[in-house]
Amino acid sequence: MLRELRIQGLGVIDDALLELSPGFNVVTGETGAGKTMVVQGLGLLLGGRSDAGLVRGDAERAYVEGIVEVPADHPALERAADAGATVEDELILARTVSGQGRSRAHVGGRTAPVAVLAELGELLVAVHGQADQWRLQRPEQHRIMLDDFGGKPVAAALAAYRALHATWQATRAELAELTDRARDRAQRLDLLTAALEDIERVDPVAGEDLELAAESDRLAHADALREAAGTAHDSLAGNEDSDDAPNVLALVAQARQALAGSVDHDAALAGLDERLRELAVLAADVAGDLASYLADLEVDPARLEQVQVRRADLTALLRKYGESIDDVLVWSKAAALEAAELAGSDDRIEELRTHLAGLEPQLTAAATRLTAGRRKAARKLQQAVTEELAHLAMGSATLTVDVQTDPERRGPHGVDEVEILLAANPGAPPRSVAKAASGGELSRVMLALEVVTASGSVPTFVFDEVDAGVGGAAALDIGARLARLAQGAQVIVVTHLAQVAAYADRQLVVHKSSDGHVTASDVTAVDGEDRLAELARMLGGVSDSTSARQHAQELLDGARHDVD
Repeated sequence: MLRELRIQGLGVIDDALLELSPGFNVVTGETGAGKTMVVQGLGLLLGGRSDAGLVRGDAERAYVEGIVEVPADHPALERAADAGATVEDELILARTVSGQGRSRAHVGGRTAPVAVLAELGELLVAVHGQADQWRLQRPEQHRIMLDDFGGKPVAAALAAYRALHATWQATRAELAELTDRARDRAQRLDLLTAALEDIERVDPVAGEDLELAAESDRLAHADALREAAGTAHDSLAGNEDSDDAPNVLALVAQARQALAGSVDHDAALAGLDERLRELAVLAADVAGDLASYLADLEVDPARLEQVQVRRADLTALLRKYGESIDDVLVWSKAAALEAAELAGSDDRIEELRTHLAGLEPQLTAAATRLTAGRRKAARKLQQAVTEELAHLAMGSATLTVDVQTDPERRGPHGVDEVEILLAANPGAPPRSVAKAASGGELSRVMLALEVVTASGSVPTFVFDEVDAGVGGAAALDIGARLARLAQGAQVIVVTHLAQVAAYADRQLVVHKSSDGHVTASDVTAVDGEDRLAELARMLGGVSDSTSARQHAQELLDGARHDVD
């Protein structure tokens, strides 16, 4: 509920604080005292369009702040938290409009876009005035209102339809994508198949490109390698053709022979002899390895040609499919999987078509059940609201909840278009309620809808002009209906009728001081004799008239009796 509303620098209001209570609140006061500025300020607080013309001429800005008590599980708290607001036991909303028309919004002490105020406003407060009938001006809200009134039967039918519609929509989307891309898939499959055949023809082995590169280099330089290895071998071990040529093994043997007679007399020399022995072993091993290398070294021009041809085949693959043969094999594996998936697309298309054909009658049946539930609820709603309007000085009006069905319009909410129509007078054709009713009538239609639906969609309702053009018994009926609505929500009404104000739980009076301003001290909650005086003023314009006071007391007593 809205606990406090502070308005500064707006119209005739310098600084006014409205302390509101649960239940039924009325704002009264003489004409021109600034009652409508309360609704204007509330509109700004809830994200309405800013207008520099609303700022007082002697003020730099207009400022509106509201303190709202919100239940812990209310969706408005989640939205406020998303905007960075700090929320404890209450939510503070604020709006500033400069004299140049610039506007700023704050939610929970944090700057926020004005659109956030508008979103929170729709969750927290329903303002019903000539320019604020957003729920009647938006066609989708007519459907939402009817669905809420329909209760569990409509909710169950809507949930069943939505589940089927989501599956149907997803199936159609996948089928459309597969069908639209059939040519692209065929072309892609041909490319992949040709590439896989190309790779399969060469049949590469992992690491083969590196091994062949090494072999090719060895074969191309075979003669030089043989000569180098042979020379090295002869240097180490000698050869049969040059037995007298010096070599490592012979020289090491000669060195050891020179030490042989003396190693027993000096440990250091014996150590050096041991190292010569190790050198001889190592030279012999290397000479043996060189001999084996020479025996294995292949000088085969035919093999070199084979290697070069194979490397050319592998290089052709590398140009197309990867930096190395390992990369080519990885790409080949992925391409094979993709080709298999593409080859199976036709099967998937047929599967989806079969599934979609089965969903069609199910979705049609679910839509039919939803339409039937809505039409049943529509008949009850239009009858109840029409009866309610008879108590709100609109006895000649007839409200119709029109449910038009188009089987081709399969939206997420069904195939129905819901519109609330009003025939203001007998014989008049039903028209959209937002166009068929005046400002005061719109407020009364919304009051009737709120009373009948008792939707509890928002915790606070604000009505302006709900009593426009009525009086007497009709005004009493309006007061009684507002009091009935206030049993389940906070209701704030700007009124000039004592018959309406008498039903309020709290009455706030706006006074305009002699200088034409409204200040904080000029908005007061009245009770007891002060309230009788205000009601008397509203009845006859004279607050101290005995007869007016008696009439005011009668109104209060009658209102209390009706509420009890």
